[in-house]
Amino acid sequence: MVNSPSPLDLWRVQLELWHLSIEAQMVVTMRLLGMAGVWSVTPSETERMFGEKLPAFTNAAFAASRSAWKGERPDQILVAAIRPIRGKTYANSRRLSRRGLRY
Repeated sequence: MVNSPSPLDLWRVQLELWHLSIEAQMVVTMRLLGMAGVWSVTPSETERMFGEKLPAFTNAAFAASRSAWKGERPDQILVAAIRPIRGKTYANSRRLSRRGLRY
């Protein structure tokens, strides 16, 4: 029988989802500003934007599957699925925010 998640476990899942949503929105905003010529982005940013999605979501699916096969709780499965995607959103938000506005 799987243990019930504690309130802190549920809070952790909510925090991971919150971080993912904020970072993803930051990345989308900076990339759109880059396409408009306002934010400084590399010429290969558009290709990177499409090329990183499939590996990130594939890794997330495999991580969630591994977690489920180990018999982990649903909150642990969700965190395992979020981590690979958060890794990309975090790296992208840091990289793009360092570039700054185009002057």
